Amino acid sequence: IINNYLEATQGGVRDRASPSGLHFRDSKRKVDYVLAYHYRRRLAQHAPSAASPEPRRGSASAALVSNGGTRKGHAEPQQQQQDDGPQDNGQRALREWPGLPGLEVVELSPLDALEEERRLQREEYERNLLEAGLELEKDPESKSQGLSFVRIHAPWQVLSREAELLKIKMPTKKMYEITEEKGILKMLNEIWCKLTEPLQPQVPRQENTKMKTLSYPFSREKIYLYNIKDKDTFFDNATRSRIVREILKRTSTKARNSMGIGTLIASNVYDAAYPLHDGDYVGQNDDMNERKLLYQEWARYGVFYKFQPIDLIRKYFGEKIGLYFAWLGLYTEFLIPSSVVGIIVFLYGCVTIESDIPSKEMCDQRNAFTMCPLCDKFCDYWNLSSACATARASHLFDNPATVFFSIFMALWATMFLEQWKRLQMRLSYFWDLTGLEEEEEHPRPEYETKLLQKKLKNKNITTENSNENEKEKLTWSDRMPGYAVNFGLILFMIMLAFSAVFGVIVYRITTAAALSFSTNETTRSNVRVTVTATAVIINLVVVLILDEIYGAVAKWLTEIEIPKTEKNFEERLILKAFLLKFVNSYASIFYVAFFKGRFVGRPGRYVYVFEGYRMEECAPGGCLMELCIQLSIIMLGKQLIQNNLFEIGIPKLKKLFRKLKDERTELKEMDTNQSKDPQQWDLDYILEPFTGLTPEYMEMIIQFGFVTLFVASFPLAPVFALLNNIIEVRLDAKKFVTELRRPDTVREKDIGIWYNILSCIGKLSVMINAFVIAVTSDFIPRLMYQYAYSQNGTMHGFINHTLSYFNVSQLKAGTQPENSLFAQEVSFCRFKDYREPPWSPQQYEFSKQYWAVLSARLAFVILFQNLVMFLSVLVDWMIPDIPKDISEQIKKEKTVLVDFFLKEEHEKLKLIESFIARDKRKHKSGTKRKRARASSFSQCHHSPKGSFTSFSSQHTVV
Repeated sequence: IINNYLEATQGGVRDRASPSGLHFRDSKRKVDYVLAYHYRRRLAQHAPSAASPEPRRGSASAALVSNGGTRKGHAEPQQQQQDDGPQDNGQRALREWPGLPGLEVVELSPLDALEEERRLQREEYERNLLEAGLELEKDPESKSQGLSFVRIHAPWQVLSREAELLKIKMPTKKMYEITEEKGILKMLNEIWCKLTEPLQPQVPRQENTKMKTLSYPFSREKIYLYNIKDKDTFFDNATRSRIVREILKRTSTKARNSMGIGTLIASNVYDAAYPLHDGDYVGQNDDMNERKLLYQEWARYGVFYKFQPIDLIRKYFGEKIGLYFAWLGLYTEFLIPSSVVGIIVFLYGCVTIESDIPSKEMCDQRNAFTMCPLCDKFCDYWNLSSACATARASHLFDNPATVFFSIFMALWATMFLEQWKRLQMRLSYFWDLTGLEEEEEHPRPEYETKLLQKKLKNKNITTENSNENEKEKLTWSDRMPGYAVNFGLILFMIMLAFSAVFGVIVYRITTAAALSFSTNETTRSNVRVTVTATAVIINLVVVLILDEIYGAVAKWLTEIEIPKTEKNFEERLILKAFLLKFVNSYASIFYVAFFKGRFVGRPGRYVYVFEGYRMEECAPGGCLMELCIQLSIIMLGKQLIQNNLFEIGIPKLKKLFRKLKDERTELKEMDTNQSKDPQQWDLDYILEPFTGLTPEYMEMIIQFGFVTLFVASFPLAPVFALLNNIIEVRLDAKKFVTELRRPDTVREKDIGIWYNILSCIGKLSVMINAFVIAVTSDFIPRLMYQYAYSQNGTMHGFINHTLSYFNVSQLKAGTQPENSLFAQEVSFCRFKDYREPPWSPQQYEFSKQYWAVLSARLAFVILFQNLVMFLSVLVDWMIPDIPKDISEQIKKEKTVLVDFFLKEEHEKLKLIESFIARDKRKHKSGTKRKRARASSFSQCHHSPKGSFTSFSSQHTVV
């Protein structure tokens, strides 16, 4: 074991570092993990003495005492370090210094005392790591303050022991044949492979894809089963770092009862702990590593058309990240057919726009529908034909094809989830995740701290009930304050999102009123377009700002709940963040879809906000066009600004800030031993720490909502999602390969709670699209008119049918248009609603048509929802969750495993029997030789009495 607590005066320490930066200085042992920390050495003050040495480094007493005249600590540094190791140096110094003459105690400042406490914790922790069997290499602390690294190597004994404890599946010597598909499926698969050959990434593949290596949880007793060619490479880098991480997490220190590396990082004893990347990802050298291969074949925008090397991603980053990119890849592939269908639906609207009778009637100026004023006093009467452009644009999205597209997208979501379950099972089989057991997780540092505080508060703690205290845990009463804060703050945040929507509504109402006062004719004619466009942009900015706030609030709320394990923490964080971001992203869209224009009132009895401001109403073509604009701008804005610019810019800024901070700290004193080329651990430390996959999944789940929830109003949503995801895959890939420290590998057999969220969104989308078609669009009113009210079964007269009459003489005083420029005298104006005319006995009450249309809307929602749900269940039932070939292979693997064990045990037994037989033969031959020697000896040496000869011969026979 090397423990390089070297003197700063020993030149060339860094120059002797491994050329690759991935090994210890002996260039043999791999660096499996790195601990980084900032240190600050206190310059000890010496008592005046001619022999006063410089303070001793590497000794635990250096910061506690100043040496008044002895050079004991410095006289034999190298020999002492070799004999005792640094931890023994420290312990011996602490034992010796009180009794030594000439030592004086130095009073530490609060900052020095804190630094000293951290140093002692580091020494104890590293000593415990050594006891666990790990090997350490440490940088010299040659400056008064700076950054230092502890490099960790796990030898074979530790790796094999921990692999057995963690039940890590490793490849055995046995390989078995994978049953291939036969018939037409095999032929189609071969054709597909040939067609997609140019799209395959150029990464090493298994030579014989028809064979699979049998894997079995590692066992030292059955080590003869495994295909161990080289002990240094049997465990790959990802597995080695995972094993070391487990040891780091469970190794504790007595100081402050720190449990594992997580607690030490939280208390700033260490700054970071991370595995190393496999070298540089760019460079002219010919040394190809997995990181460089991933960069060239996956993490560049130039290879956007290629498939992802999922197996290599899983090997380098672990199963959890591999599953994320597999899911993202499948989701992106599924967006291709939905995009094609969405474009066809949009083109259908473009083609049929000229033959749409309601649009023609609205644009025909001969109809002269005189509409009621849009605002009080300052707005004039207007002709419906002036809204011709809006009506024609609405037809692009509000046509019969959108109903078909909504049904298609509901089934698409079901098929996507079913196909993901099948792909997930296939990956689990090939990645040896089948039968993966839930690993016992270590408690989070915050949980342990809270538990310790609870124990300290309990005054009845005694040594007798210490075993009971070990089982003690936080109860619901301990977490009740956190739950109360969670409930109150989440409610407040949801109300804040609704308040933001209400604020934008007020902006639209007041701005529309203000622009209506304008003397400029162009301004007055474009009021609706101006207000809608500016309001949506304001809404987008508010959504982006609140998204960042909600992310931070969700994390803080989860922390005060004090979840026990990281998995519990992640699940609770996901639920909170999703709830808040879902409300934030969709609140304004829900308002436009289901509430805008529903509470306007009617002429003569409008609903007012803030005395004098009328509630806003939908455009003459309906609210669907406005919903489309709202959805498209928020979706595209979030994707462009939040998902792409933020993801590229923020990590780069953080990296630059961290680099400048470290340079500023170390500029004050130059390190003469600093090598010109930074090592891999230096380069990786500058990178951004990996904080989990939650942000990556979250943005995709919100996008999945945009694609499915309101797709009836915006058929092009899958197209924009596809274009975004083609960039997103490479952007995430580049971030993982170049911008982030290498994450710890985590074995997961599924995507966890995200699947449940996707399933809920898929079911919710059916209901929402049913209401969008029934309530927001004009599909049901048109259908009712054509088959119930039209005299000739056509759409002629539909616009007139949907407009009600109002007697302008009944307008409230002060609300009539001032200085009306309308050409003819107006007696009646029209407004969009189903109400009785002024000459009816029940004037302005809802007409029979209103109730008939309302009944048809509700009937459509029930019919649509049940039909789509039935089809979804049918698709779910028809597509098995586990592919048939994988199910057969899993059964075959179990049989092969049993046969392999029996064969190996049989061979082992035969080997043992052969050894026993050989030993018996050796024993017999040895007995014969002894007998021959004894007889020859007795013949050559005769006893005078003859009794000796007879005795010796009897003895040899025995």
